[in-house]
Amino acid sequence: MKTLRKLLLPFSLLYGFITWIRNKCYDSGIFKSYSFNIPIISVGNLSVGGTGKTPQIEHLIRLLSHKKIAVLSRGYKRKSKGFILANINCTAIDLGDEPFQYFQKFSEIIVAVDEKRVNGIQQLMKLPTPPDVILLDDAYQHRSVKPGLSILLTPFNDLYIDDFVLPAGNLREFKLGYKRADIVIVTKSPDNISEETQVKIKNKLKLLSHQQLYFSGTSYNEMLKGGKYNLSVDDLKKHEVLLITGIANPKPVLLFLEKREINYKHLQFGDHHTFSAQDIVKIKREFDQISSEEKIILTTEKDYVRIFTNLKNCYFISIETIILKNKADFSRKILNYVG
Repeated sequence: MKTLRKLLLPFSLLYGFITWIRNKCYDSGIFKSYSFNIPIISVGNLSVGGTGKTPQIEHLIRLLSHKKIAVLSRGYKRKSKGFILANINCTAIDLGDEPFQYFQKFSEIIVAVDEKRVNGIQQLMKLPTPPDVILLDDAYQHRSVKPGLSILLTPFNDLYIDDFVLPAGNLREFKLGYKRADIVIVTKSPDNISEETQVKIKNKLKLLSHQQLYFSGTSYNEMLKGGKYNLSVDDLKKHEVLLITGIANPKPVLLFLEKREINYKHLQFGDHHTFSAQDIVKIKREFDQISSEEKIILTTEKDYVRIFTNLKNCYFISIETIILKNKADFSRKILNYVG
């Protein structure tokens, strides 16, 4: 914890106490938690941003592709309110980045947003063809819904056990919140993670007897997407690359490009940044200043859905979550729950 943030510890204790009281109210029944007669899987985290929720949701979508799936999100930073069922007229402004990405990527699923998750589920169940399973995106702190299966994500290099509550740390609630999870996944783990390291982390997290621990990594697609031409990651070595990011933690992307020996210039914006007309002008100006004719704008998939209509020659690298160890066991647990 940085020295400046240590000064904020009193505020963290106050914030943590408030969230603890709120959780106790749900645990004791003072606040109502609703259960539904449909499989509901919640994916979330204890910390703010950058834990890999979006690729994990996409992993579940692929795993459950034989079912009629609905993804329900609050639609963070969207400009709309209330329940919205994604359709061809919707944009990232209407739905939020992640829901719009799901809708664009998986045509066979239902995507909806509602800041009130209970109402969102009720509306989905009223559809002429209701879903077989609902995936709740970023819903670990949304206690009004009691999911049948709760998945908690924590990054390999930033485990919740080593963090503290906001604003001194990055946790949304005290670490004790991990007890609500059925599955804990250590995301963004190295592909060659050793058994010794896994055991060390497992002992450190001290999970409850009913909780299961898995480790996941990130797989980068070798082919770029979004642009007019077929380009691979290796083709980037022949180009001057202007990298645009507006995500919580761009470090994995930077490390990937550096590992592949790709030179780039990075324009970094804040998480879920809304790209204004001025931002687009800035990006175009930076791009025009690159003297080489072999140049390209590269971004993340999440950022692409917000800027692709305003930029030419823009590509993105798509990623997937992979369960590194006991993949079959993880799949079996999810499939058995959904039935």
